[in-house]
This record gives sequence, structure tokens and C-alpha cells, in this order.
Amino acid sequence: MKEMSSTMPGGQQPQKHYGITSAISLAPPREIDHQYTNKLCDAMKPFGVFEDEEELNHRLAVLGKLNNFVKEWIAEISELKNLPPSAISCVGGKIFTFGSYRLGVHTKGADIDALCVAPRHVERSDFFQSFFEKFKQHEEIKDLRAVEDAFVPVIKFKFDGIEIDLLFARLALQSIPDNLDLRGDSILRNLDIRCIRSLNGCRVTDEILYLVPNKENFRLTLRAIKLWAKRRGIYSNMLGFLGGVSWAMLVARTCQLYPNAVAATLVHKFFLVFSKWEWPNPVLLKQPEDSNLNLPVWDPRVNPSDRYHLMPIITPAYPQQNSTYNVSTSTRCMTETTYLKKNVTDEILQGKAEWSKLFEPPNFFQKYKHYIVLTASASTEENHLEWIGLVESKIRVLVGNLERNEYITLAHVNPQSFPGSKENRNENDFVSMWFIGIIFKKVENAESVNIDLTYDIQSFTDTVYRQANNINMLKDGMKIEATHVKKKQLHQYLPPELVQKKKRSIAELNRSSNGGSSKRISLDSSHLDSSRDTDSGTPFTSPASKPSKPTSDTEDRYDPAVKAKSPSPPASSSVPTVLSGDVQPNATSSPREEPNGLEDSVNGAPVKRPHSPTQEDLAKRHKDTEVTRAGVNHIYFYSMIFNKASECVVIHNVCFLPQRLPSMELPDASSPLPASNSCRVVKNSIKLALNRHK
Repeated sequence: MKEMSSTMPGGQQPQKHYGITSAISLAPPREIDHQYTNKLCDAMKPFGVFEDEEELNHRLAVLGKLNNFVKEWIAEISELKNLPPSAISCVGGKIFTFGSYRLGVHTKGADIDALCVAPRHVERSDFFQSFFEKFKQHEEIKDLRAVEDAFVPVIKFKFDGIEIDLLFARLALQSIPDNLDLRGDSILRNLDIRCIRSLNGCRVTDEILYLVPNKENFRLTLRAIKLWAKRRGIYSNMLGFLGGVSWAMLVARTCQLYPNAVAATLVHKFFLVFSKWEWPNPVLLKQPEDSNLNLPVWDPRVNPSDRYHLMPIITPAYPQQNSTYNVSTSTRCMTETTYLKKNVTDEILQGKAEWSKLFEPPNFFQKYKHYIVLTASASTEENHLEWIGLVESKIRVLVGNLERNEYITLAHVNPQSFPGSKENRNENDFVSMWFIGIIFKKVENAESVNIDLTYDIQSFTDTVYRQANNINMLKDGMKIEATHVKKKQLHQYLPPELVQKKKRSIAELNRSSNGGSSKRISLDSSHLDSSRDTDSGTPFTSPASKPSKPTSDTEDRYDPAVKAKSPSPPASSSVPTVLSGDVQPNATSSPREEPNGLEDSVNGAPVKRPHSPTQEDLAKRHKDTEVTRAGVNHIYFYSMIFNKASECVVIHNVCFLPQRLPSMELPDASSPLPASNSCRVVKNSIKLALNRHK
């Protein structure tokens, strides 16, 4: 902290200033500011953002039991490893919390992110074996599952009704005292990278709290901003928006600039500051420090890839990382647009509007003319929970692919998933749907434009299936399906109240925002990279999805096969085009992970990819390929035409038999040919023709 040279009003002592610059204003709050803050609290209460005293005490009791359980387990392990009794008695062990619970902004029913810290003689294998087995015997533990292969390994469970995600870190210490402070960088010395990742969530959270002038003002402001972001559909690190840790750092920076302001003023200043922020200038809570531990940190002077990050928000704890690595052109555009809510806070503080207006959500399903419906389904509930966790973690890859299409201006994914309608799924399937709003580029001086989204979507599905196979998660019945629909067709997928223009009451909005959410497991990315309230640590990027680190080219995979489609309806009807894939075991292959599309940009803009080869080009390339009928269904290509009124007419459909394609025909160009007893499948195309003349 630096001392300020200016004095406070009334001749008070100089006040410390927080962050890398001095404060914008040191003005103390007025009485009316306190009144507006009270009204803000009242406006948030219907949304369930505050827990009552009983619920808070229940969480404390559960964490106390868990802490005692961990100490007991570590003592048992120490005895098994022949430590002397004198050492066992003081070996210790401790549970730390992080994320929204540690920040003090968790909502009703939210889970708790926790970290088990053990001394050096306790191995990670002990945590996932003996601790897991001991936990199984505990009568208050339910839904216990270990995700040891995750980028940040985790054990998930319910303890007396409280959902907990528990990480593990082994420190280079003989014992773990109860007063251990994780903020010091020296604690990272001689640790493996998985322990450093696990510790990062706690270190970042603690550092944020240390760097804000007034914790209570910070917490109330952050509650309001998180609620606003969720209502606006821009809260999801996993999908490329800002997650919990990013919003927390933006609010913390606002608190540093207005250290004496109360929550109502801070919310207003938040929109003022970041509606004018000149991205990609980074947001920093303190000057980065080098601890000489040789760990990779965010530094665009050294790392060329860091120069292309669109909205860098840098974590304050070493090793400093960009918490918004996943932000894409579209998600940055949507986030920046929502900062115009500054005008709403102007009205509120002028007495012209109520705080409830700030939390009014936009109608996503009235906003665009075209949508892509992404459907993930599985045959059992357990498989479905795993499957949607993986699919959701990769949706940002699809958004990146669409952004690079030269005819697409914006691809906006709605972070909320929806259950599949009974009309559009098999009776026994478990289905989730995501919707991506699409804005097509207006092309001048062109009678018609052919747009092929096949490769964009196929490369995404290939990524998902490959990842699922690499982590041994792929099971029969796991499917992905992408469908293009127009706004007027959304009623086929969603209940009427979601697609109509009528605004709902706050009570109804609250029910819809809290209902139907399910616990998900994201296996490919950091445990801290989550769309729930748990994403409060640095979202380290998974090696499986990082462009600079291709996966091994010796791993097996499953190859998706296409589901049969009925013949095209008459030309006068309007139908969605579908790309889908069922899971069938196939031959081994050696894929190389394609880039996720989040860094392939110049000056912050994605590199636009020319449209896919025409059908004539494909026919020429297919000339020498062998046609096989190894039990694979036919593939239909639908061509569509849009007139000025956005009416959709199927002008023709052509049936192709499945063909073995050379690797150059596939979006993941390194994908090899399958074995002779199986078939590499070209999935159904989404091909659009935008006609500029009636």
C-alpha cells in the first residue's frame, strides 16, 4: 500500500490508497447514499442473494466437521507412514475456503469451494484413495465422486446437504498449523504444478480481500454486480464471458478508486469506469511482482499470445494470470454493450427509477433473427451430467469457430441451458439445450451469398468427442446435435413464456433463474473455470484446449456417426437444418487438438475464415475416394434460401452416401483415416444462402 500525500476532509490523517494509482475521489458518503444503499439491498432480496443466520451457521458447522475429519485422516496417514508419535500429534492439516463463500457473496443454496492442505509426507494419491474411501463410510456424505483427471483434480460431495468441491494441495512443510497464511509466495516453493493450481483460488481470493478499502462495501457491491451480470446473461467464465473472480476484481478496482463510497455509489461508479475503459488495457489491483520461482505469468512483453487477450483482468496473486483468457470477440462485445446500464444507475440515483430496473433481463429470444440450437443428450442421468459438463466447457470453441466465419458478425451464446422439449427428444433421453444468437454480415453488391457452417460445427463436435474419448468418458447414447432455427421457430424448443415479448414479474424471474439448475462436472478445464459461483480462482487453461500445447497423437478416440434424417419436406415448408452425431466405437486414431480459436486474432479481432469449399469442389476431391456402406446411414445436405422477410424455403436436398475422406477434407486436418472396417463420417451440413433480392 502507498501513502497518499493529500489529506482527508476535516484535517484527518493521510489515507492509504489502494491499487496502482491514487483514488479518483475520497469523498465520504452522504445520507442519501446510505438511503439508496438500503434500497439496493431491498431490491436484491427477492432474488435470494442473502442467506439467513441459520443457513450461515449450518455452513460453519459443516466446515468445522470437515476440518476435523481432515486432521483425523492426516494423523492416520502419518501413523501408517511410521512417523513418531510426537510428530503425529502436531502434524495438523487444514481446510481453507475460496470463491464466493470466502469472499462473503455466496447465495442461498450455493456450494462451497474448499481446499485441503496437507504436510509434505501426504501424497495426492493418498487423498484420492484413502481419504476418498474413508469419506465413503461417513453417514453424512452423499453424491461422492472423484474427478482425479481434471485439470485441477477435485472431490465433489454433499456434506449434510451442503455441496462442496474439495481440492488438495501438499505443502513442503512438516506440519500444517492452524494459523497458516497462504498469501506468502514462498509457500509455492518446491510444489508441483497441480498443487500450485489448487492453491491459486485461495491465494487470489485472500489477496482481493486484502486489497479493498472496505470489505462490507465491496461485498454488497459485488452481490449487486453479480446479480446484474447473471440477469443480463453475461456471467460465465466457461462460455467466454466474465466469471466470478473477474467480476470481483472489477468491483475491487472500483472500490480502490472510490475508497470511501458506499455500495449504491460504487455500483454507479462501476458502470462509469468500465463503460469508458479502453480495452485491452489490463485491469490490475496491484503492480505484478516477480517472486523468482520461475512460474509462467501474464506478461505481453514476454509472451506473444498474451498480446491478443481482449479483456485482460489480471489476478493479484503470484503467479499472475489473466482471468478472462476465454473472452472472445462476441462475448467482449456483449459485455461492453451491457455497460450502457450506467444510464439506468443515473436514473436511479436521480430518483427517476428503482433499483429493480437494473436487474431486468433482456429478452434473448427476441433479439436475433437466427439461432443455432446446440443439444447434448445421454441415455442416463449420470451420463448426462458428465456429458453436458464437457459440452458446455467447449461451447466457446464453437463460438470462436463461428466468429472466424467471414459472413458472421456476432455469435452470442446464452449461458443458461434448457431441458429438451418432449417433442424434440426420445422419451428415455436426458437432454440439455443451449442457444446461440447469430448476426450475419450484410454483404453489399451481391445478389446472394452462400454460407456454410458445416466445418465450423464439425470441428467443434470433433473436439468434444475427442476430449470425451481421451478422458474415457464417452459412452453409448452420448450425442451432440446442432440445429439452425429462425426466431419464429423457437416455440418448437422453448415454452411460450420464454419466447414471447411480455415481461414477467420479479418473482417469476427469480424462480426461473434459480430453478432447474444442476450440478455439473467440467473435466477438461480448471475447476475454477466454472459458470457457477465457484469460479473465483484463476482459470488456468487446460493443456487439452491450449493452442500452444497439442495433445498426444497416440491416443484413441471414438468417432461420431450420423443419425438418420428423414427426407426433406416439400419446398413450401420451413425446416431447421441439423448437424448431429451419435456415438459409435471406431478405430484408433492419432488426433492433434486443433486451436480453440480464442487467440487466433490480430489486434483483438478474430481472423475471418473464408467460406467452406463448394459442393463442386468437394465432388472433385471425392472423386478418387472409396464409397462404403458399412452400416452407416445416409447423409442429407439441406440448402436454404432467405428472402428479405427472412422466410426459409428448402430449395433442394441431395443424398450422399458416406464416403471415406482424406484428412484434408476435415476441419481437424490432422485427423487420420479410420480403419478399413469403419467409416469416417461427414456430418450433416448447415448451408445457408442469403438472397438479397426477393
